[in-house]
Amino acid sequence: MTTRRHFIKSVPLVVGAAAAVESSFAQTGQAADTSKNEKGEYVLPPLAYDYNALEPHIDEQTMRLHHDKHHLAYVNGLNSALASLGQARATNDYGLIQHYSNQIAFHGAGHILHAVFWTNMSPQGGGDPKGALAKALDKDFGSVAGFKAHFAAAANKVEGGGWAILAYQPLGKQLVILQAEKHQNLTQWGAIPLLVLDVWEHAYYLKYQNRRAEYVTAFFNVIDWRDVENRRQQAIQL
Repeated sequence: MTTRRHFIKSVPLVVGAAAAVESSFAQTGQAADTSKNEKGEYVLPPLAYDYNALEPHIDEQTMRLHHDKHHLAYVNGLNSALASLGQARATNDYGLIQHYSNQIAFHGAGHILHAVFWTNMSPQGGGDPKGALAKALDKDFGSVAGFKAHFAAAANKVEGGGWAILAYQPLGKQLVILQAEKHQNLTQWGAIPLLVLDVWEHAYYLKYQNRRAEYVTAFFNVIDWRDVENRRQQAIQL
């Protein structure tokens, strides 16, 4: 059952949904309007690399299921909820407004985070960040190693399904590490995701079973730090 408290906790990450999704596509070299089709519906973004390109760190079968099935389900769920809300407006029947709002928060945040997640990874990823990003991590976390330890701890300690998120917080003009339960809970207003790690079991269970910590460690081998820095540069200009 959706409670008022649960709904309030669900909203923040979806407030900037359109901007976050458009930014994700723009940074992968796609036109911003390709995030929607001619009907105005959200579409599943294609991967920029082959399903097996992140082996041995993330296996091909997981990538196929995760992208083609799980992410697609969030896209479809978001479109369905938005259509239902549009029908509610057309008929002036808001009896299920709380349900639709919760569905938009859940599926919308799921779509946004996955769109960022795919571009955060690259077959040529890994190593340590350099230049301005490294300096920013030094400033806000003491060192790159300090950031990695903090981010890994956050990922490993997410309760149930959720995410670890490195975000830029415009209010404090600083980088922060957040945990998200499900996709939309435990977030901050205005925080802009730069680097995200999916720790729902569907993201790793086929290869790592219950060994989430091994999956988290492996993720650092595929991080595309250039993508993270591109996102940071866009965020600090807002």
